[in-house]
Amino acid sequence: MNRRDLLGAAAAATAVAVAVPVSLIGKEVEPAAPDVPAVLKARTQEMLDAIAAGRAEVWERYLHPHFSLTSEGGEVQDRAKVLQDLKPLPSGISGVIRAIDFRCRVEGGVAIATYVSDEDETYHGQLLHCQYRSTDTWVETPSGWRLLASQVLALRSDPPAVDLAPSFAAEYVGTYRLTPEIAYEIRRKDGGLEGARTGRSPEILRAEAPDVLFVPGSPRYRYVILRDAERRVRGFAQRREEWDLVWKRS
Repeated sequence: MNRRDLLGAAAAATAVAVAVPVSLIGKEVEPAAPDVPAVLKARTQEMLDAIAAGRAEVWERYLHPHFSLTSEGGEVQDRAKVLQDLKPLPSGISGVIRAIDFRCRVEGGVAIATYVSDEDETYHGQLLHCQYRSTDTWVETPSGWRLLASQVLALRSDPPAVDLAPSFAAEYVGTYRLTPEIAYEIRRKDGGLEGARTGRSPEILRAEAPDVLFVPGSPRYRYVILRDAERRVRGFAQRREEWDLVWKRS
């Protein structure tokens, strides 16, 4: 080996020595930390997949001993109740649930995940589609990440609209008052109806059924037309769930 070859070999050896820190010599390199959001997303989908089959053991594996669920109906259930209710779907009913729009933030040993359960269900030959927004709280334990709490909200969508006969829709046209200062005007617009409240922009009105109107994009509200004994329009009830604000026709 000539002088040039010796110098090259020495330089290569020096480069290797510099590239490997002295502190790692003789030690195993620790594996990278797990991608917690990815782990929890996969675990969430596994739990959703277990619902139709009633595989309670999957949920039992991941639920914290002090787990609490607030259901879409507002009921608060503990771990034992949730596991007790996980049973296979009855004959004639089947479904698939996908976790979409999954987002997760991890702070120390706590992770907050939110996602939409996108459900397709076959109910005795008829197809249904539902969506629910869930917010889950996961905590890191000596046994791994466990689901401590979950809250579920049913997502609403607009009902199917029906066409009203022009003469029927014309009966709704007029001004209605909540107070002397606050009015709501229903008027014809491009072959349909629109409403405008005092100080606000006009909004499209569609019919869910005769005498039941709604504003697209506001599925919690209905405008229920009120009639007198002679079937004349006397006002409407602006309904949100069981609560009504009554507007009287001027």
